[in-house]
Amino acid sequence: MTTLLHIDASARFGRSDEISHGSHTRRLTAHFVQQWTAMRPETKVIYRDVGQEPPPYITGQWIHAAFTPENKREAWMRDVLRVSDTLVDEILQADLIVAGVPMYNFGPPAQFKAYIDNIVRVGRTFGFDRSREGEPYWPLLSDSGKRLVILSSRGDYGYQPGGRIGTQNHVEASVRTAFAYIGVTDVYEAAIEYDEFADHRLVDSIQQAEAAVKSLVSQLV
Repeated sequence: MTTLLHIDASARFGRSDEISHGSHTRRLTAHFVQQWTAMRPETKVIYRDVGQEPPPYITGQWIHAAFTPENKREAWMRDVLRVSDTLVDEILQADLIVAGVPMYNFGPPAQFKAYIDNIVRVGRTFGFDRSREGEPYWPLLSDSGKRLVILSSRGDYGYQPGGRIGTQNHVEASVRTAFAYIGVTDVYEAAIEYDEFADHRLVDSIQQAEAAVKSLVSQLV
């Protein structure tokens, strides 16, 4: 049975196909999950809304706790890491991760960056040994077969690689980098553009993105 981790990171509540000024990324992730589960109804879906319920930001205490060996952690350390442990457990369970990550000022929302900071965990999703010959860091999920789908949206257009402002897009690249660091390198993408134009170009972009989502489901299922 496949386990699908569905993540939404938009600060907007609701979907753009259901309410005015709703989220395009919530729309895309919902379409993906609906189409996937229609084809694979036995799929276990885990839902995480970091847009509306963001994880805590990393603190000095969090870093202290995370880099303390498990058998030496004090009670307060376990408390500090409790949310992070839950988020990591969800990643470990998942075969497929579907993340709705809109562009906010050229990068992911702060809520999603907080999520990334909580799941990139020494000893759980990446290894570190300063005495190790060669590279002291290594991913722990490389052999897990996990796949990641990044569904994004942006107000302007031309953010694709080679596009008119493609070099200003730090969404997909940063998400890819973080997940590759822990060993998830099988990544797929689709995005809606022209949101701030709100004309036929947005309508066309939504149609193209939804078609891309449908194609991805067929490809990955």
